[in-house]
Amino acid sequence: MEATPSPAVAERLGAWLAGLDPAGLPPAAVAMARRLVLDVLGLCIAARRQDYVRATLGATDRGGACTALGHAGGFSAFDAALVNGTAAHGEDFDDTFEGGPVHSGAVVVPAVLAACEREGLGGDRLLIGVASGAELMCRLGLVTPKAIHSAGFHPTAVLGALAAAGAVSAALGLDARQTTHAIGIAGSMASGIIEYLAEGTWTKRMHAGWAAQAGIRAALMARGGFLGPRTVLEGSHGFFKAFAPSRKPEFPLLLDGLGTRWIMQDIAFKPYACGTMTQPYIDCAIALAERGVDPARIDAIVCKVGEGTVHRLWEPLGVKRVPPTPYAAKFSTPFCMAVAFFDRRAGFGQFTEARIQDPAVLRLAGRIRYEIDPANEYPANFTGHLRATLRDGTVHELDQDHMRGGARAPLPDAELERKFLDNALYGGWSDAAAEQACAWCDRMFDGGGVAAAEGFRG
Repeated sequence: MEATPSPAVAERLGAWLAGLDPAGLPPAAVAMARRLVLDVLGLCIAARRQDYVRATLGATDRGGACTALGHAGGFSAFDAALVNGTAAHGEDFDDTFEGGPVHSGAVVVPAVLAACEREGLGGDRLLIGVASGAELMCRLGLVTPKAIHSAGFHPTAVLGALAAAGAVSAALGLDARQTTHAIGIAGSMASGIIEYLAEGTWTKRMHAGWAAQAGIRAALMARGGFLGPRTVLEGSHGFFKAFAPSRKPEFPLLLDGLGTRWIMQDIAFKPYACGTMTQPYIDCAIALAERGVDPARIDAIVCKVGEGTVHRLWEPLGVKRVPPTPYAAKFSTPFCMAVAFFDRRAGFGQFTEARIQDPAVLRLAGRIRYEIDPANEYPANFTGHLRATLRDGTVHELDQDHMRGGARAPLPDAELERKFLDNALYGGWSDAAAEQACAWCDRMFDGGGVAAAEGFRG
């Protein structure tokens, strides 16, 4: 008699997702899901007039029940998710997860919102989809740390397809078998390479939106009876074999404590509109400026960094010191530090054509370099450091042992709401409209359901 095969990893995930009840979510997970929705809505409004969003809109067809946030009319669920995910991730101001790193909100919120609008579901289904999808994406990010990036893929893009499929399956109430197939299908939809780093082009911006729409399609196909591989994650031709071949997957980090220990409650919200691992270095640069250091007297700034950040944020160093586009500047630690030194901030206004050509900023960026610190905790913890040597030999050394906005120093609700309002204003909404949008966000969960999203049509 043949032994019954052990449940595959996707089957265990499917059973968990299918068994979730909104009433059983811990308060911290509920609070984080609401924060994710608020942040994503604000980011979509902020980016609604950007050229890359307009280009994405040009690839959609109008007509449908779903909302592209900040835009008039209705869209299909797939098009709405593509536009919203692209807008939410486009300025790299969206949430992150220390340990991954992955950007959950920009993938999961657009996918679940569009699916719930398509099906006419209430705020309870939005909540269960966002919370479970964010949890799944954060846990997936722990399975092969650094290996997906090392293989040339973007973790948010490839893991996002799986997480979105799981999130939409939970929101729609798919059973365990259907959910397993949805995850299996999404494995063949996952994509997203990091060659955008070469010239600062736009493909990273679309990764979250592409993953979001893929997740919807995978879940709907599974609901219709389409079959996906049960062993999509651990198989010899499976997901991690393809996207992270250099490292053996640690599936206990994905599965242990699933449903009892919610790690998504530690998701970080960025204070700056640029690459995640640059954030503590920006804080160090601002702290140096606040000491009254004259930039003309700085001979050199050396930063201790984690080896895994170098190929994305520091090299090639000559290009990073003179980024070719505003978008490329977001992934240059030397530029981010230099512009923040002068402006004491790194928001939308610091990543413009004018700022990337500012001679004073570029002179300072040209004096910033790195050295790899073998003891750096990346990716488990995002830290910052600089050692500035002045022309007279004076040395200023600054360390930051955490990311502000992360688990060790979370942004207060009031600051996150202020970020939402600032983003809405940046996107061209009036003060009154921005305040009203905050109320609409609450209504999605508190009786209004996802029909409240129509208030975000511009």
